[in-house]
Amino acid sequence: MRRRQLIDPLRRPAFRRLATSYAVNELGDWMGIIALSVLVFDRTDSALATAGLFLGTRFLPALLAPILITRAERPPPRFALPVLYCGEAAAFAGLALLATSSSFSLAAVIALATVDGALALTGRALTRAVVATLLAPTGELRAGNALLNVAFTGGAAIGPGLAGLAVAGFGVQTALLLDAASFYLIAMILLTAGTLPQAEPEAGRMRDRVRAGIAYIREIVVLRRLLLAQGAAFVFFAAVIPVEVVYAKETLGTGDSGYGLLLASWGAGMVLGSLIFAAARSMSLISLLGLSTLAVGAGYLGLAAAPSLALACVASVLGGTGNGVQWVSVVSAVQELTVEGMQARVMSVLESIGAAMPGVGFVLGGVVAVAAAPRVTFLVAGLGVLAIVAIVIPALSSKWPDRPGFIRSNALDEGNDVVLELIPGSTPVQSDSEVQS
Repeated sequence: MRRRQLIDPLRRPAFRRLATSYAVNELGDWMGIIALSVLVFDRTDSALATAGLFLGTRFLPALLAPILITRAERPPPRFALPVLYCGEAAAFAGLALLATSSSFSLAAVIALATVDGALALTGRALTRAVVATLLAPTGELRAGNALLNVAFTGGAAIGPGLAGLAVAGFGVQTALLLDAASFYLIAMILLTAGTLPQAEPEAGRMRDRVRAGIAYIREIVVLRRLLLAQGAAFVFFAAVIPVEVVYAKETLGTGDSGYGLLLASWGAGMVLGSLIFAAARSMSLISLLGLSTLAVGAGYLGLAAAPSLALACVASVLGGTGNGVQWVSVVSAVQELTVEGMQARVMSVLESIGAAMPGVGFVLGGVVAVAAAPRVTFLVAGLGVLAIVAIVIPALSSKWPDRPGFIRSNALDEGNDVVLELIPGSTPVQSDSEVQS
């Protein structure tokens, strides 16, 4: 029997199109973030207004996406995904119209940004669900996630630079229009992809399916713990972001170029981490989760102690490498712990956690920096991440299934219980009811 290779998923035309759309989407997201930030600050000259933009693009969509996904998972993905991306394109076209000085309205910008954010989270969750349905039956899901992670980290590494050049060279309005065009391109790529696999959700009203998704997460012990742990990790991961520029310029005494080099070092580490995940296919996900989260924490502690820019960059590469492994490990683990019919709903919860919880971290980091110093913020973030590893990894390991193989199962909501119908050879996870009995 031929040994599976990392590139095997690319032999599938549907996956190639999904991966291409994922990469273009990441670049488009950076274009939108930077263009909107520049637009709002230039028109208002207010940090509070920029904070309102963050609320619209992160917190509110995080609340809406799990509800919206219950609508989007019912139609065939070949049509549902293009509709979502066309909605994003329309939102950015509207934002481009608002970019003119005579039409600008902060409330309207935040409203359209909220719509776009909710559609973006829903689109990413549905894409991940389609990829799981496509690749899990053949055992190619982890390889597919590795390829998507390379596309994601590559976009994160070059996206901000390209977006900054576009905004500086063409202006905010043109950048927003280019962003709208990128989403129309994604919609066309997926609309012409042919049939995409779909996990058929259970019948019922939207409210009942939302409740079923919540019940599923509540009942599966290891999945619930993993999502809660990742939410806590996001707080500490993001705590340093508001103080990075202060840390670089005042603590290390470097200029704009030094700040850029520090960020580039973290991005290079993320790309390296994505390659490490792709190569470490024989290592268990729980091991990758523990080691990668540990690397992020060690990177933050290194930044807290670094006496020079050079050593700070080394610590950034270490932390970025852990970052590049950690997120894709979490995504892969959540997919393996989730039955097919719940994929979209559970992934939307993970995406929403990733959108909302960093905001808590921003507040924490800012408060610590004001009360103490930027180095202390890195110290608190590093110790917090290490504490999560020490507490959560043993708790997850005790419930982790030996052979996750129930991805093709169905989940049925019967009252307050989640019933798992497993295929032969699969290994069930424990639910609360099983633990209590």
